[in-house]
Amino acid sequence: MWRGLWTLAAQAARGPRRLCTRRSSGAAGPGSGATIFALSSGQGRCGIAVIRTSGPSSGHALRILTAVRDLPPARHASLRLLSDPRSGEPLDRALVLWFPGPRSFTGEDCVEFHVHGGPAVVSGVLQALGSVPGLRPAEAGEFTRRAFANGKLNLTEVEGLADLIHAETEAQRRQALRQLDGELGHLCRGWAETLTKRTSKYGHWRWPWVHIYEMPGAGRDSAQEHT
Repeated sequence: MWRGLWTLAAQAARGPRRLCTRRSSGAAGPGSGATIFALSSGQGRCGIAVIRTSGPSSGHALRILTAVRDLPPARHASLRLLSDPRSGEPLDRALVLWFPGPRSFTGEDCVEFHVHGGPAVVSGVLQALGSVPGLRPAEAGEFTRRAFANGKLNLTEVEGLADLIHAETEAQRRQALRQLDGELGHLCRGWAETLTKRTSKYGHWRWPWVHIYEMPGAGRDSAQEHT
């Protein structure tokens, strides 16, 4: 984790750089521009399963599976009958939520299907989405990667989210939630501002601990070991 933070601080010291510009609703996602889908809730039988899409064809996929012309109101749950676009066979009655970009988790157009969590229902909806042109299954971590690329999450928030998902104790949960809320990010931004000021004042910068280990009396091997 810290190696990534030092890299971001070094980049900030060299000057600001945008990872990716925000896109308007319907724009292609980072990289290939494909629309991705995946089961976002856990595997196995459950009362409710959440299937999510992200990308420019999300609205099209929602229209196809619900067989309606108009999209539901943004960020409001709507009850819809989901059908297989190939056969027209009903799959499930589900709550659907439409999140037009950039006001979504990834910054792209997104849809959430809240379906009954039986394996046959989940499998049927995933297969139906896979039959829609322009959609493909998401790679591991791809939703979060797109959120990072679109500026919705920074590096420390991404790691905080991963820690929160895997937290097993109350202490882990509290620490991960603080990181997700930006506590560590604020600290890193402070470091970046200090490095930027040093760069503008002296024209170059050196890591603080290099100066410490190059003080009189410090061994050469010790300085090299910590740089």
